[in-house]
Amino acid sequence: MAIHVYDTYATSSSGKILHFDVLLREKSDELAVKYAKAWLAEIGEADAMVKSGNCAFCHTTADLPQFDSEIDEKGYAIYKLEGCPV
Repeated sequence: MAIHVYDTYATSSSGKILHFDVLLREKSDELAVKYAKAWLAEIGEADAMVKSGNCAFCHTTADLPQFDSEIDEKGYAIYKLEGCPV
């Protein structure tokens, strides 16, 4: 099954830039922003700013099996890039 990748940037309240991809099974800008905000809250960055313009559809790729269980469980997965906690 295809995975839709949303390239996302958020700015924490301290000014730190977080760069990550939101991975979804359906192509939905609204869901990508919703899930980006949910993940930021999970990592203690609930005040981080993420706007739809900072969460843009990037591409669709073949299934990424390493993210299947997380997407099935939560509806999305996060691929951490720059500035994200380990």
